[in-house]
Amino acid sequence: MKHAKTSIADVPAPVLSRRQVLRQMLGAGVVLPWAGILPSGTAFAQSPRTPAAPAGARIGTVTNLSVEDDQFLDDVEKASFQFFWEQGSPNTGMVKDRCNLSNPNQLSAASIAATGFGLTALCIGDQRKFVPPGAALERVFATLRFLWKKLPNHRGFFFHFANSETGERMYDSEVSSVDTAILLCGLISCREHFRHPAVVELANLILNRVDWSWLAEDTSLLTHGWTPEVGFLPSRWDYYSELMMLYLLAMGAAHNPLPENTWNAWKRLIFEYDGMRYIGSFAPLFVHQYSQAWFDFRNKRDKFADYFQNSMTATEVHRRFCLELNKQFPDYSEELWGITASDSQHGYVVWGGPPAMGPIDGSVVPSAAGGSLPFLPAETLRVLKTMRSKYPSSWTKYGFVNAFNPLKNWYDSDVIGIDTGIILLMAENLRTGFVWDTFMKSAEAKRGMDKAGFQKASYLLPDHGEGL
Repeated sequence: MKHAKTSIADVPAPVLSRRQVLRQMLGAGVVLPWAGILPSGTAFAQSPRTPAAPAGARIGTVTNLSVEDDQFLDDVEKASFQFFWEQGSPNTGMVKDRCNLSNPNQLSAASIAATGFGLTALCIGDQRKFVPPGAALERVFATLRFLWKKLPNHRGFFFHFANSETGERMYDSEVSSVDTAILLCGLISCREHFRHPAVVELANLILNRVDWSWLAEDTSLLTHGWTPEVGFLPSRWDYYSELMMLYLLAMGAAHNPLPENTWNAWKRLIFEYDGMRYIGSFAPLFVHQYSQAWFDFRNKRDKFADYFQNSMTATEVHRRFCLELNKQFPDYSEELWGITASDSQHGYVVWGGPPAMGPIDGSVVPSAAGGSLPFLPAETLRVLKTMRSKYPSSWTKYGFVNAFNPLKNWYDSDVIGIDTGIILLMAENLRTGFVWDTFMKSAEAKRGMDKAGFQKASYLLPDHGEGL
């Protein structure tokens, strides 16, 4: 989504997004010969359960969370919530993009994506009583008032980075389509959870201001963004990624929605690894996580795939990929694996695999496992518990650092909002399904998934309380 390694406050030049870095590495529209394409309008031509793991694969073996595991996740959630509570402005609700742990009070830019995760964090904090009664609602009011009255926007879409107190655009950043979508997911979560008339009114005003038809311009594929200087950015949301939330929100909007055929416009690459087939991208693991933090794809499928099962498979593939790297990087094991876009010892890197992206150097990224908690509960819990117990320098008052490298004894000094956010939301979804249940009450989510053709799957996947 964004981020350079150094503190945002120290970055003089515009900060590249995760997607921009990825495009620079691979080239727009690149397709390698060993990956197949599922053309738009074509269903996945296999059994209803595909893409899936081969018979006998052990995916998501937890049946019920133990008291110990539940308490561990509660600790993770409390610490992660503190980032959003302390690094979110009490005046505006805008959440810092990142925080340097050695100087947590330094000035730095807010990001609208971190703020979207922060709004959802306020719902979790209120539900779990991490803050006094009424405190989370007061912060929600401050955020929504600022978003409606003060934060600059264009056709309802917000600039990627902004001053957390004034809302002034920073780093000549773009009006970002997907980061606005993350913000709107947080806003919808607050509207559905708090149900306060003033929250409902403000949320609807902000949602109805978004002109989705403008963003589509003259094509079904949405652009990554727009700037006053150059107009629409050339890159489009054209391959499977975190784009699912963007298109579903656009189709489910009450005002200026996009048509049903939008869902068929983007391509779905088919990958194979170790006998497993799944829809994916030449991109890190986070692309399988972000939309599913809010949209509940369990027990549902469109004509292409079951995307929850697909993310289970993609996470298992990534786990096996990391284990195969053990000979080169002996820190990778059943207890410690997971690479996704993050800081590194030498700067920000969009890395992962398969195929290998990097260059991988033995670093581990907690949000890789943490953001996939509902997909592989047993395996990801094992990793996160190992990190906290055996690598105490990876754990802070805000939860896990963004990344660390045990082989080089390097631990990041920063916590990044969206990566801490995905861990928080997915931990809660694994425990109770609260974020899913809250968000899916919204008319926007229901309309979007109906237009996309989602139906109840012909088979049943276990719920979060029954194991996977």
